Amino acid sequence: QVQLVESGGGSVQPGGSLRLACVASGIAFRDYTMAWYRQAPGKQREWVTEITSDGSPMYRDSVKGRFTISRDNAKNTVYLQMDDLQPEDTAVYYCKVGGRTYWGQGTQVTVSS
Repeated sequence: QVQLVESGGGSVQPGGSLRLACVASGIAFRDYTMAWYRQAPGKQREWVTEITSDGSPMYRDSVKGRFTISRDNAKNTVYLQMDDLQPEDTAVYYCKVGGRTYWGQGTQVTVSS
């Protein structure tokens, strides 16, 4: 019933930028914290950032100053603006509903020279 669809991934050089989007359906979007996670090959999925229902963001230290999470409740969409991307950011990025085991299909982000 709940569906999350990520988009916006791609391949960029170090220092490049990408803007990810996740469109949610089947939930009262405005009531939930939304989060972005990522998973690199051979690694566990890790939390990257989240934004509360009232718009308060939080970031893991390694992306502070480079990534910006935002949401548009009218569009049921959460965004992740990624600037100054580095090879260590290479992963499949997933969005998640706070407190629930709902995941999208993921979108691939590749940063390489």
